[in-house]
Amino acid sequence: MLAAGGLVALTPAAQAADTELARNGGFESGLDGWSCTAGSGAVVSSPVHGGTKALLATPAGSDRAQCSQTVTVAPNSAYALSGWVRGSYVYLGASGTGTSDVSTWTQSAPDWQRLSTTFTTGPSTTSVTIYTHGWYGTGGYHVDDLSLTGPGGTPVGIPAAPTGLTAGSPTSSSVPLSWSAAAGATSYHVYQGGTKVLTVSGTSATVNGLAASTAYSFRVTAANSAGESPASATVTATTTSGGGGGNPGQLPTHALVGYLHASFANGSGYTRMADVPDSWDVINLAFGEPTSVTSGDIRFSLCPATECPGVESPAEFKAAIKAKQAAGKKVLISIGGQNGQVQLSTTAARDAFVSSVSKIIDEYGLDGLDIDFEGHSLSLNTGDTDFRSPTSPVIVNLVSAVRTLKARYGAKFVLTMAPETFFVQLGYQYYGSGPWGGQDPRAGAYLPVIHALRDDLTLLHVQDYNSGSIMGLDNQYHSMGGADFHIAMTDMLLTGFPVAGDTSRIFPPLRPDQVAIGLPASVNAGNGHTSPAEVNKALNCLTRKTDCGSYQTHGTWPGLRGLMTWSINWDRFNNGEFSRNFDAYDWS
Repeated sequence: MLAAGGLVALTPAAQAADTELARNGGFESGLDGWSCTAGSGAVVSSPVHGGTKALLATPAGSDRAQCSQTVTVAPNSAYALSGWVRGSYVYLGASGTGTSDVSTWTQSAPDWQRLSTTFTTGPSTTSVTIYTHGWYGTGGYHVDDLSLTGPGGTPVGIPAAPTGLTAGSPTSSSVPLSWSAAAGATSYHVYQGGTKVLTVSGTSATVNGLAASTAYSFRVTAANSAGESPASATVTATTTSGGGGGNPGQLPTHALVGYLHASFANGSGYTRMADVPDSWDVINLAFGEPTSVTSGDIRFSLCPATECPGVESPAEFKAAIKAKQAAGKKVLISIGGQNGQVQLSTTAARDAFVSSVSKIIDEYGLDGLDIDFEGHSLSLNTGDTDFRSPTSPVIVNLVSAVRTLKARYGAKFVLTMAPETFFVQLGYQYYGSGPWGGQDPRAGAYLPVIHALRDDLTLLHVQDYNSGSIMGLDNQYHSMGGADFHIAMTDMLLTGFPVAGDTSRIFPPLRPDQVAIGLPASVNAGNGHTSPAEVNKALNCLTRKTDCGSYQTHGTWPGLRGLMTWSINWDRFNNGEFSRNFDAYDWS
């Protein structure tokens, strides 16, 4: 009896050590304590299992709508994880256990169903991540009353404020920062003025996208699962003059960019260089193309007379380029296009690219380079998950090649890029093949190129056409053809965004003088044609914050550089509607 009594007495004592460790498992405090990928989670009041609130998370595309939180635990201890779910293909699990990570799931739960699993932590495990997610292509799922019980770990304290914050040597558009480590910190938040602009895991960061000759103030906080520390002392730094390697002063305050069909014929007709109207400030010669996809050897020649009746001679073409330049215009060679796949997968291809592009620039006396890599030119290798430090050869070699060209031609070298939305804004949701694989490896693949070259970049004009629907910063999908699409897509470039929903990897905003909106010049030029009235609405919203419709921008940018179009030829075919509308627009 005494022995039995002893056992009875011990059992409650053992259970008393087990406590509820999940924070806000009933979602009564919204998403407090939870992080959901790509903004996929929301709290609803119906249906609920207990209390008055529950989680609704909705997968989109290749995102599984994972919501998670990190919990402090004790080493070598047993834990029980459970939760109530509704929906199809709903998962519940724990990672970082230090032993065997666990998960459980249900294929179909039309009403509330309890999922549960257990795990034991490893000898050095002090925290685990508990999570729930759905599956690709399925509808939204609900979760409520999620619970993790077991011994609580040593309480984690909020770190002290970082010390020793210093600013390194600024450029015209960036400031490097460094500071001393704070004990117990797992990440650091960098604030520019009062706005958080970066989250990093180490003790240094570079803030990009700044204006030239401008003073900025910075502070840093330390963070961990317990919260965020007070801010460090403030450090100030002033960017250098020049407005960045892109030399925006070379262009008019508001510029019109167009592509000239110089090497091929299509239904728009051939336009001689001398006949390009004066409205066009930047003329991109379409296209320089490789001898093979992986050669890196780029060639350019004028359209054959058999295809383009009235084509000028090379001497006349070069003389017309000089005349345009004398009038203040910039003429660039555009590399790639729809049919010109370029993959610099080897250093030999990289070097051939530099050599051959230089030859074209020198032969025609051009002002610089436009990168119009499309299709399968750029993709990210599996495991290449951080746009700030890419490892895929086609990315690394392209960046290296462009930097070599920039160094060769100096400060006046004009660099522009014309990626599709799939390679830029889609990166808000998806980046490469993703952490679990299976995604399109091209998703967001231009981001590391833009980021690495942002101090050399004159102009980015994303093609807001021939695009599928893209999620904006409002976590709503936006479609081509109206002002809304251009407003949302451009706002992303000028505001910055977390890549693949990871708030520790923020793609910093570009300067407004580095951004133009890319559109088709007519209904014949490409899908997503936007009427002049809708184009003007987009410009009004972005530069004045009027005519914005339902989308609310995160700023106002009167310094937006302008517009790009495909193409000069199609605009002439359409009686100059696009360029005339640009000329008539009141930027004041």
